[in-house]
Amino acid sequence: MRHWIGVLGLLALAGAAPSLPGVGVTDDRVTVDAAVAPWRSLARLQIPGENRCTAVLIGPRTALTAAHCLWAWRTHRFVAAGSVHVLTGYAFGNFARHSVAVSYRLAAGNTEAQPTAPETDIAVVTLAEPIGSAPLPLAPADPAIDTPVMLGGYNQDRGEVIEADRHCHILGAVPDRLVHTCAGTHGTSGAPLLAQAADGSWQVVGLQVAAFTEHAGGLAVPVSRLRLVLAAVAP
Repeated sequence: MRHWIGVLGLLALAGAAPSLPGVGVTDDRVTVDAAVAPWRSLARLQIPGENRCTAVLIGPRTALTAAHCLWAWRTHRFVAAGSVHVLTGYAFGNFARHSVAVSYRLAAGNTEAQPTAPETDIAVVTLAEPIGSAPLPLAPADPAIDTPVMLGGYNQDRGEVIEADRHCHILGAVPDRLVHTCAGTHGTSGAPLLAQAADGSWQVVGLQVAAFTEHAGGLAVPVSRLRLVLAAVAP
């Protein structure tokens, strides 16, 4: 078995391990306000009867998420776009805006048979309605090792609010992947890894796709690859 698992992985490891995957024994997650920046640019992505993940709005009608979030484990195929619901400002059943997807494009390498490796675990979702009133920009380059970052999303164990690790960093980089120390478990797939620009604004430097099995941290697709995928799927 690989050393990583998808954040919506197949195995219910939370009961078998001393801590949740990606969180570790010391839980550094805190609840943040879904109505304020930068968290207002995150969204709860849900497919009734199938999956629940996180997405990030990068345009009024464009969201990024992990490709495996759109995979139905029961039918072993990707779901229809119309079954993908995206809600901004979600907390305890209330939300600011809601839209369904009209289409989505997967990074090259994914097949109808299954999602593939972490570096291609990317989906670009086009929404029916413009709900991204405060889209987040993509950083111009990949973050360096030790760059301070944040990770927030709709964790499986606390799915009614955004829980975030606001004090973590880039641990290292392997080809087309970022290794980070941010606490985040099932449900944070598709959440943005955030870093501050020189002017203090927040930028997307990566996309969460996997959590480590026994300690805090996980893997993210770096922004350089996100840019390549966006360019490839542009109309």
